[in-house]
Amino acid sequence: MTFTKAALLATCVTAFAATAQAETLSIQTSFNAGDFSTKYLTETWLPKLSEMTEGRIELTLTPNGSVVPAKETPEAVAAGVLDGDFTSVNYFSGREPAFAILGDLISGYDTPEQMLGFCHDGGGEAMMQKAVDAITDGEVKVVACGPYSREALVARTPIRTFEDLTGKKIRSPEGLAAAVFKAGGASPVSIPFSEVFGALEKGIVDAADASAYVNNDATGLNEVARYPLYPGIHSMPSMQFTINRATWEGLSSEDQTALRDWWYEAMYAMTAEVAAKDKELAARDAAGGKIEVIDWAQADRDKLREVARVQWEDYAKKSPLAKEALDANIAYMTKIGLFK
Repeated sequence: MTFTKAALLATCVTAFAATAQAETLSIQTSFNAGDFSTKYLTETWLPKLSEMTEGRIELTLTPNGSVVPAKETPEAVAAGVLDGDFTSVNYFSGREPAFAILGDLISGYDTPEQMLGFCHDGGGEAMMQKAVDAITDGEVKVVACGPYSREALVARTPIRTFEDLTGKKIRSPEGLAAAVFKAGGASPVSIPFSEVFGALEKGIVDAADASAYVNNDATGLNEVARYPLYPGIHSMPSMQFTINRATWEGLSSEDQTALRDWWYEAMYAMTAEVAAKDKELAARDAAGGKIEVIDWAQADRDKLREVARVQWEDYAKKSPLAKEALDANIAYMTKIGLFK
């Protein structure tokens, strides 16, 4: 065999081996199939992960509830039913109160970038790992965490001031968000996200804690709830990115680093993209006349923040881990100047 042929054969064998070693991980998200975020990640960022790992790792993102209910993703990942999840941790707040603190410190951070910083640099990942360990016995690895948007609040009736919350039926996840809405005078209602459109359309609820403005627009929520509050007054939900522990430990340290770097790069990019899209769509709707985009005055936002702070402290009493999570957040918020 000539040297050229031998070299070509060796190259083909190497390429085949690399292909054979490629691993596709099934990750269930808490996004809906039609969400802007789902499309953006799938089209823009999944190819980048393949590039960053030279084809060794690929992800398949599946929609909310596609394999198991969102609340059950930690157990599904621990058991290997899912390779991982990319899920709003608010779904787990009824099982360990720390998830409510880590999932959405209502009215706490001013921007998603600040909260991403808490996860990436301020001890948030380690805190999230403790919470996940508490319900999965260490079988799940927290790779990364953080939000990508400040949510709008879709409403079918005007909520122009803090006082207008009184008596309003608001769809809200269980946990801290519900506690804040209740303390603000509203009546929180727990219904699945899949039922939000119908509940608003039929008047079962007056408003809903749903998603970013761009997602609400994509799923038609602003068409049935024509008084969206933007910028949002309440929610900046944190996501967790997890991998089954055994699967994670089977990856090289290089690929482990690549997965974490990829996730944060994707989230920071999506944060900027969503913010720009939100602003563009809100301006379009405000100019169109059919939708009234409501922007609360700072005084009303401050009232809600005061109510929320009391709820943080009360909620943190529910478990030692919740108190530790709140202390970690406040320490980081103080460090970056949100508290003195």
